[in-house]
Amino acid sequence: MMEAKAARSESDWIKLDLHIHTLDDPKDALDYSAHELLERARSLGFRVLAITLHDAVFDRAEVFADAAAMDILMIPAAEVRLEGADVILLNVGPGEIESLRSLDDLARLRARRGPSLFTIAPHPFYLLGGSMGEKLIEKIDCFDAIELCHFWNRFFNPNRRAVEVAARFKKPLIATSDAHRLHAFGSHYTSVPRPKELTIEQVFSALREGPLRLTSPPCNLADWLSTIYWVFVAHPWRKRTHQPAQKAVRSGNCSPPNGEQVNLESNR
Repeated sequence: MMEAKAARSESDWIKLDLHIHTLDDPKDALDYSAHELLERARSLGFRVLAITLHDAVFDRAEVFADAAAMDILMIPAAEVRLEGADVILLNVGPGEIESLRSLDDLARLRARRGPSLFTIAPHPFYLLGGSMGEKLIEKIDCFDAIELCHFWNRFFNPNRRAVEVAARFKKPLIATSDAHRLHAFGSHYTSVPRPKELTIEQVFSALREGPLRLTSPPCNLADWLSTIYWVFVAHPWRKRTHQPAQKAVRSGNCSPPNGEQVNLESNR
């Protein structure tokens, strides 16, 4: 009886990952397609995804249609660099990000769009990768939420500062995978109460109002070494040697290549 009750309780939540990259990315050299991501997401029970290409909106209609057939909601999104820092925009169009040059531009876009736009400050206090740093405090009104980055352990955890800032300004924390490799997707994510209807509006409302469950286990030694190897060796090599093939895949000229629950206290 207790097991059945627990199962019902778990079914009242849905899993989201709102910061993911695929081989469509114009700035990173990755080796898995959006459709491969969808298949993995379906097998792991995800219901909401956002592919956040660098400085480009992922809006391939056939991928959105395939996701809908799998009962997965895809949100058009991008990871845009403004004033040297990355910003995630959810439910955004290509024309809107092309007009952004500064965080002040972002503030004006948010004023026009209201709650139909959702913005996240990704990995804000990490040393590499376009982090916002302390500028986040000055520009906090540009953001709906702050990312709980996947890359942390008890000895190295810049997320602590993110947790402090989120609490100070009453912003939700959003756990994501920031996946650049397919196997990295699925372990770090956010869960929200199942909405009555799975729409972008309902998802944004759930993220703003809570409660949220954050699943972001600490990196083990294998994760740590794998990430360092990818960032400093494998990915730079891929960018030098695979970029032409990657562009051909995105343009359709060839075929693409074939969790532990944690609370905020445990992440401090």
